[in-house]
Amino acid sequence: MSDVGQVERKTQERVVELFTDQLGYEYLGNWEHRAGNSNVEQALLIQNLQARGYADNLINRALDQLGKAAAVGGGHDLYEANRDVYNLLRYGVKVRPGIGEQHETVWLIDWHNPEANDFAVAEEVTVMGQHSKRPDVVLYVNGLALATLELKRSKVSVNEGIRQTIGNQRPDFIRQFFSTVQFVYAGNDVEGLRYGVIDTPEKYWLAWKEPPAPGSADVGPLDQALLQMCSKARFLELIHDFIVFDAGVKKGPRHNQFFGVKAAQARIDRREGGIIWHTQGSGKSLTMVWLARWIREHQENARVLLITDRTELDEQIEKVFNGVNEQIYRTTSGADLLDTLNKSTEWLICSLVHKFRGSDDETALNADESDFLAELAAKIPKDFQAKGNIFVFVDEAHRTQSGKLHTAMKQLLPHAMFIGFTGTPLLKADKATSIETFGSFIHTYKFDEAVQDGVVLDLLYEARSIDQELTSQDKVDKWFEARTKGMTDLSRAELKKRWGTMQKVVSAEPRARQIVSDILLDMDTKPRLANGRGNAMLVGSSIYQACKFYELFCQAGFKGKCAIVTSYEPQAGDIAKEDTGHGATERLRQYEIYRQMLADYFNEPADKAMGKVAEFEREVKRKFIEEPGQMRLLIVVDKLLTGFDAPSATYLYIDKSMQNHGLFQAICRVNRLDGDDKDYGYIVDYRDLFNSLESAITDYTSGALDGYEEKDIQGLLSGRLDKARGDLDEALENIRALCEPVAPPKGTLQYQRYFCATEAGNSEQLKVNEPKRVELYKQVAALTRAYANIANDMAAAGYTDDEQTAIKAEVDHYAAVRDEVKLGAGEDVDFKQYEAGMRYLLDTYISAKPSDLVADFKDAGLIQLIVELGEGALDRLPDGIKNDNEAVAETITNNMRKVIIDERPLNPKYYDKMSVLLDALLAERRKGALDYQEYLSRLLDQARQLGKGESDGTTYPDWADNDARKALVDFFYPDEQIALRIDTTVRQTKPDSWVGNTMKEKKVKLALAKELPVDDARLDELFELVKARHEYH
Repeated sequence: MSDVGQVERKTQERVVELFTDQLGYEYLGNWEHRAGNSNVEQALLIQNLQARGYADNLINRALDQLGKAAAVGGGHDLYEANRDVYNLLRYGVKVRPGIGEQHETVWLIDWHNPEANDFAVAEEVTVMGQHSKRPDVVLYVNGLALATLELKRSKVSVNEGIRQTIGNQRPDFIRQFFSTVQFVYAGNDVEGLRYGVIDTPEKYWLAWKEPPAPGSADVGPLDQALLQMCSKARFLELIHDFIVFDAGVKKGPRHNQFFGVKAAQARIDRREGGIIWHTQGSGKSLTMVWLARWIREHQENARVLLITDRTELDEQIEKVFNGVNEQIYRTTSGADLLDTLNKSTEWLICSLVHKFRGSDDETALNADESDFLAELAAKIPKDFQAKGNIFVFVDEAHRTQSGKLHTAMKQLLPHAMFIGFTGTPLLKADKATSIETFGSFIHTYKFDEAVQDGVVLDLLYEARSIDQELTSQDKVDKWFEARTKGMTDLSRAELKKRWGTMQKVVSAEPRARQIVSDILLDMDTKPRLANGRGNAMLVGSSIYQACKFYELFCQAGFKGKCAIVTSYEPQAGDIAKEDTGHGATERLRQYEIYRQMLADYFNEPADKAMGKVAEFEREVKRKFIEEPGQMRLLIVVDKLLTGFDAPSATYLYIDKSMQNHGLFQAICRVNRLDGDDKDYGYIVDYRDLFNSLESAITDYTSGALDGYEEKDIQGLLSGRLDKARGDLDEALENIRALCEPVAPPKGTLQYQRYFCATEAGNSEQLKVNEPKRVELYKQVAALTRAYANIANDMAAAGYTDDEQTAIKAEVDHYAAVRDEVKLGAGEDVDFKQYEAGMRYLLDTYISAKPSDLVADFKDAGLIQLIVELGEGALDRLPDGIKNDNEAVAETITNNMRKVIIDERPLNPKYYDKMSVLLDALLAERRKGALDYQEYLSRLLDQARQLGKGESDGTTYPDWADNDARKALVDFFYPDEQIALRIDTTVRQTKPDSWVGNTMKEKKVKLALAKELPVDDARLDELFELVKARHEYH
């Protein structure tokens, strides 16, 4: 029998069998109805620790520390709890057997002997929480839940399992269960397995890639990945050696990082150096961290020296190592490096070759290297002998291909092992020298592989020529019209209001001013730039040109939104002989503009501000990364074009002759992931660096990258228009396919019934159809972005006028469908990852008039609007719903049902009663006992009561003066006295920050049990109610 589309249960049975039969895990059973399921199954943990010889008093004290570490709540959030648990797992629990006795270490997991641990699998593990949840599969090691797995049938997207796992980690579900979990998995039989760690956003879940083991080529992708990642030794290795907690974010390894480190370990065992080439943005710094940590723990007397030649790289690497609690000692000079190596105090050392010259270009950097080597030679003592077993990591190794640095370091450290790291391909001319210098490639991960894996974004290239003839008002207007062709009349009119300041910019001094106006127009029209979610970098040819660009942007009203970042620091001595009396020289203008920029930023006199360049650069870089809407453009020359990671950076504008390494690293500044609304990095080239667009995307060995072998940079650039057209056509095809099953005539009511519920108010159908709605939101957002990317260039992309009109109408239609469905379902989840900036783009390119739909329903749901406006709330509905009586009624009903489901934990009895009343009203309507107007009137009345938390016939005592007390009265109706006793007990018993703390929760639950009558079996339900009420927190 075919297994196509088989139900999820069949997949789960096979996967559980894989764990037990092939991986040797013990089967713990189906725990759907088992009471007290926990992420720390103490009985199993105690059993394993006793079997490994630990005394009971040590076990009890270790369990006490583990319980405290794993508790979530009271200012101890999931990240902190998970980190604390991880530290106990990895480094052992330090306990004292008795007062005055030495500490002993209790190893919760035996890392050295995997078979000494008890690996087990449980399925359907029901976990109690504010709302209970049931992960499909949980992997336990010695009773500790270390992984969860959500499985989907083959025709349901693996993303649904990912979203389910992310949802389970929310505070109102079972967040506390994940305090011990090290990996989270989701999979199906078509897409295979995806993995992440706690709080990994959906877009950053990864696929594992590894060649199949011999004889397993016929194994499906899901089973293959589970066999590879979850074998006992591999599972423990991934946890022990490849987890970091980096500045508030837990991270696990990508497959290239894992296999890069493993390949390096094998080389180290053979004492052979080499080069690790992992493309820009694929996590090279973390690869260094994991390899350095492994070296320290597995090589005797190990010391690691990191050599960098950029301040940004130095700071970036230090930050990553600090994130894993490894302190780097940064040497301050060549003499300091020699002194540090001559002692054995520091195991992790960083030395910066670059010494803050006035320029970051290659000539200056080569001079820095020469100075550094000269200082080493001059300062080396006669009796110098580096202490320890030294490993030298050379970052961006492609910049030391001359071999001078390597030769000098080899003389200094004759017994050291050298490993080069690079994110850039090696030039054809230098490959042999580099391999001779460091050794052969240890591991490679090229640009096209990283794009395919979703680790970095594809880069779209566009060559723009500057029309030097834009001198007349008529030509300026024609240029503006052409650049805004796809926009609505309203949006264009709004942009024209701001065009006044730009006209004087575009119509005067030609080239630089036209580039500025070109970028400013992009800032108002391009996705991510226009809504402040993304920002841009502009590369100028010199510091003076960067200053001129800055001045022009300020003249056009961009002051405070852009900044210059170069190596220049204004000094009075620089301009002592520059005032000729015949106007400002370039150096003088550069000095004045820089001083004024600093004075404006710090709001203080220029003489005082000019000494704060370093502080200024730190702050603008921070704002560029963290507040892209406030720092929209950085103007650079050489600085920040390597080692500067800013996910928000979306556009790179180049007005400088660049080639090979410099160009490759520069364009990779914009390929970092940053949410679902960043589809590509955009390269805008004003210098025609590739001579023609065709050569740029078809032949990398001509033009600006001709120093590379073509196979080393395959897939680096794509033509913007070709790619944009392909994306739009694909997005239209996807949304059409998604909506194809909607019944004719495909009006509002039909879409409501397909994506929400066939029967109005059917909660089960609303839940079942949620994946379809999420996919709709996602596809409409993708369509909107794809359209906005090409709206102004559709004719150039080959669309006819009729096709342009039809596509615009179709995008508008699906956007309206999405708005109506979201409202019809009462969706209170904010799907920002699918719609960031979408409304802005729709208003800019589609809507003929401003839409007030989002404003009306953004902060208040439909039910709340009915409370406030009564029947007037219906006037706020979209036209498609408002003009169809059945659609109006179904929208109200679905919204009511959503409120009842979501709010039930806060007052189960009240919301159960309101559900019964709604069911009765729907039954009357189905029987034809009510005409539409009467039905609508009663529906609105019930919706108003629901929104206000009222019901007919319920009178509350005076002491029930808040919603929590009213919920207790409803719960115990008609016995008001027991409700009062429970309220008093909770308020007098509850410790501070008790929700989420296992021990404190037990105290409250025990107190409740004492107050309940002996025959009342509702303790668990009452406890969940009390936990859900914020009044008792």
